[in-house]
Amino acid sequence: MEEQRIIKTHKLIINNRKTSMVTGVLDVLSFDLNEILLETEMGMLMVKGTDLHVNRLSVEKGEVDLSGNIDSIAYSNVNQVNRQNENFFTKLFK
Repeated sequence: MEEQRIIKTHKLIINNRKTSMVTGVLDVLSFDLNEILLETEMGMLMVKGTDLHVNRLSVEKGEVDLSGNIDSIAYSNVNQVNRQNENFFTKLFK
């Protein structure tokens, strides 16, 4: 039987390029002071900047609060079938 995926609401709110609240987050794949990579309902989300921090993560609710100096935000699509077959390191080094 084909698996049906329920699309949840994805929201990205940025306040003064210093704080951000993201909903519809499936996973935090990597993070450091200059880059945060999130898997969201709408694709991969890359946040770049300086002094970035993940202040709050709620996997159950799919919410993440970020802070720091946000320089750029970029989305990229990931094929659903390929995503299930990839491991953490494959996703990380794309």
